[in-house]
Amino acid sequence: MSALRAGYALAVFLLSALFVIPYQSVALRFKTLGYRNIPKRYQHFLSRIFGIRVTVIGKPVQDRGVLMVANHTSYLDIIALGGIARVSFVAKSEVASWPLFGTFARLQRTVFVERERRTKTAQSRDQIRERLAEGDALVLFPEGTSSDGNRVLPFKSALMGAAEAQIGTDANGKPIHVPVQPVSITYVGLHGIPMGRENRPLYAWYGDMELVDHLWEGLVTGPADLVIQFHTPITVDQVGGRKNLARIVEEQIRQGQALALAGLAGRKKPEIQPAQPPAAHAAE
Repeated sequence: MSALRAGYALAVFLLSALFVIPYQSVALRFKTLGYRNIPKRYQHFLSRIFGIRVTVIGKPVQDRGVLMVANHTSYLDIIALGGIARVSFVAKSEVASWPLFGTFARLQRTVFVERERRTKTAQSRDQIRERLAEGDALVLFPEGTSSDGNRVLPFKSALMGAAEAQIGTDANGKPIHVPVQPVSITYVGLHGIPMGRENRPLYAWYGDMELVDHLWEGLVTGPADLVIQFHTPITVDQVGGRKNLARIVEEQIRQGQALALAGLAGRKKPEIQPAQPPAAHAAE
């Protein structure tokens, strides 16, 4: 039954792609037919077909340009996050050449970055700044790669350069920097049962795992439960620079994941109270 369910999901995905790809291509070319909303609706549909069940905490910024910064575990992150918010992604340039997935990335207006070529860095930065100024929500994975889902890898602050983008000025002529919204993505359940550390690699795609084989294994395994938490947006000028911003955002995302893994999603980390000195004995 698991293989039949997986085969059905894969068949629906491929058949629906035959319709969605040309439709979105036309909509994107002429900037019509709801081209901004089609990817969200389609990925929400795929989430249901693939058995991705998402619990959302907080609200994504959707009324202005925003740089969402998230931890990265699997290609399923794209479907899960794209199905609940109108977003585009910032991805490495190699993704554009991937069969089928590269096509979907382009149709979702992904910004492709060539990290190894410094001559292309300024061009990518300008493209990101323009998109943010236009009011788009862009998702960045500053770990630079995907993890095993049990931890958040150290952020590469250089990838956070887009957070310094100015998207306008206020009434006093001071620059307005793009808001940065931390997003924690956590895989917490399997068939409604808490997912153990040993089961997360069934969905976490990292190392030298083969994409097609891993996708099939995940489909056969069955429904996965995710928690996606949208934290409070902050700006680079609020925290005094890009490196401080990267550190603070990384800590918020790491804390959000740790609490979700512990079954405490959405709760705040308890403050550590200073130790109190022992009460003095009353003199006799």
